Amino acid sequence: MSTQALLVELLTEELPPKALPALGEAFADGIRQMLDKQHLLAKGCAHTVYATPRRLAVHFSAVLDQAPDQPYTEKLMPAGIGLDADGNATPALLKKLQAKGLAHLRPADLSRRDDGKQTVLYAEGTAAGAALADGLQQALDYAVTHLPIPKVMQYQLADGRTSVKFVRPAHHLLALWGERVVPVQVLGLRADRLTRGHRFLCPAPLSIPSADDWAGVLGAQGYVVPSFQQRRARIAQQLADAADGLQATIGHDPETQALLDEVTALVEWPTVYVGQFDTGFLSVPPECLILTMRLNQKYFPLFDPASRRLTHRFLIVSNMQPDDPRQIIEGNQRVVRPRLADAQFFYQADLKTPLADRVADLSNSIYHNKLGTQLQRTERVRKMARWLAPLLGGDAKTAAQAGMLAHADLGTQMVGEFPELQGIMGAYYAQHDGYPADVVRALRDQYRIRLDEPVADDTLTAAILFMAERAETLMGIWGIGLAPTGERDPYGLRRAALGLISAYEQLTAGGWLQASQDSPANLGALLAQAESNFPAGSLAKDTQAQVQDFIFERYRHQLAGQYERAAIDAVLALRPPLHQVAARVQACQEFSRLPEAESLAAANKRVSNLLKKADQTLPAFDLALLAEPAERQLAQAITQLAPQAQAALQAGDFTHSLAILAQARAAVDTFFTEVMVMADDPATRTNRLALLQSLHQLMNQVADLSRLAQ
Repeated sequence: MSTQALLVELLTEELPPKALPALGEAFADGIRQMLDKQHLLAKGCAHTVYATPRRLAVHFSAVLDQAPDQPYTEKLMPAGIGLDADGNATPALLKKLQAKGLAHLRPADLSRRDDGKQTVLYAEGTAAGAALADGLQQALDYAVTHLPIPKVMQYQLADGRTSVKFVRPAHHLLALWGERVVPVQVLGLRADRLTRGHRFLCPAPLSIPSADDWAGVLGAQGYVVPSFQQRRARIAQQLADAADGLQATIGHDPETQALLDEVTALVEWPTVYVGQFDTGFLSVPPECLILTMRLNQKYFPLFDPASRRLTHRFLIVSNMQPDDPRQIIEGNQRVVRPRLADAQFFYQADLKTPLADRVADLSNSIYHNKLGTQLQRTERVRKMARWLAPLLGGDAKTAAQAGMLAHADLGTQMVGEFPELQGIMGAYYAQHDGYPADVVRALRDQYRIRLDEPVADDTLTAAILFMAERAETLMGIWGIGLAPTGERDPYGLRRAALGLISAYEQLTAGGWLQASQDSPANLGALLAQAESNFPAGSLAKDTQAQVQDFIFERYRHQLAGQYERAAIDAVLALRPPLHQVAARVQACQEFSRLPEAESLAAANKRVSNLLKKADQTLPAFDLALLAEPAERQLAQAITQLAPQAQAALQAGDFTHSLAILAQARAAVDTFFTEVMVMADDPATRTNRLALLQSLHQLMNQVADLSRLAQ
């Protein structure tokens, strides 16, 4: 058995750019899996993934031309079924052997094993290892049919009769093992040693001497950088060099990185050029210009490094490298001008109509056929914001104003062209119309995924609108039966729940909510108010309870990355105010590490089980009926510790409140060792249960400590 490098390349029409990295990885991984399964990969074999707009390829450093022989053991069937009375094979056994490719075996060739119930027939032996051509054929067939294809195309082959399905029409197949062509085929293509370079810079086919030469020949003669990652790094470096030369920056936001991935999937021989546009367009909100350049033209806008303001220059990633690039630069500048002119026109036209005058037009836009128009939704959000503002220390009039204008920009020309600018354009138009800065900020921030900074005086109205929006969305969409299912969440309810959680967290961090107190703006009240703004009977029963459970469940998943699951479950079992959850979980986790915690948690679980057996409402315990020293000791501990724990709880010091409970361990342990709770005397039994009820109330003010029991 000899070992050589293996290179497989599939040439296609232009592949979907956003799916290209995943397609490249899946193509390579599918071939690797199947070759490995057939033992064709030599020890230490490494593979390299390649993906360009017109090709998927993979290189393996060490592949065998013939896999080593492999021992096999095949369980067939019980001997009573596979053999007749004379020991001959039954039709059932013959069929099984045929199906497994073992038809050459006779009953005498089979082994017998007793599994404790019956004798079972096994086929054992050594199978010849797979030849590379056969193994690679299976690997190619598997890889091509298991790609994560966004949308499959069906097309005819050159014979005009046969149709195949693939992500894009495939034109050529290359398969080299060392210097030898591997005779495989796929999608109607037979492998050879030819490939194609750049569509325009290298129109003639290229002959590849060996698998190890493929990448070098493509780079040196074909004007193709076949590695996605190397191509991305080259583009990033050219962009950085060009920006530095202009004393500018392309930025480091996620949108810039996403665009870098996309242009990497659009070019094979990247070259960066500098373009510019008329500075008069800078009077348009920069988000509009940035979006049209990135979204429509795949340009990288340039920003001033100090002010972060948009400049009138941009960078073009071209797939061409002519001696004189002026035509490319001037052509791109001509193309972008009408795009920017459209944005300028839309903006100037939108400014002619005051934002408030657009609110009434929302009656012509349906939000959902079961929830009414956008105007009706706007009114619900306005009411929510007006109700919520004074509860959080905000101005009701300002919040209601923000709620009224929240969706007014939906009817503007700019948002009609660029839906991604909802809220952002509303903020610009509100600012132009002279609305307070708080209202402008609220409109701009309403579509954020989450609040990630403590709420301050100038962001309180924005937080109020943010919460009103999400409460209305959660109650409305859930209430008409559109709760998330599996991975489907078309209305973003999971994101809305996490956003609402972040709002409570940041309101607490900013001092608007106190961990030591509940709030009239707590989650239950917020959802109840949101429900009241819908017409009676329009939402399903129990919507509020279901949405509240959903939000707490999302919080559970969020906290799981920071805290122990038992501490989270213990706190959430009590459904505390949302803004207290994190502090309670932190305190509960610290308590769980105390030496007294395990014993008290177990005792608490036992108390819970005993109280479930009480068939009556228990009164306060009567000290005069406590005859045993152990129960008097426990009563004394409760009487002494309860005020201290309650004071710490009211101060929001959940850690200290739980630490105080640790002092009760000795009394609790002694009580359960020496006292029979379920005494024969009814009065004694009831009094002891009442004592345990007081203990239970003391222990479970911060969290359900029984959840900490192992």
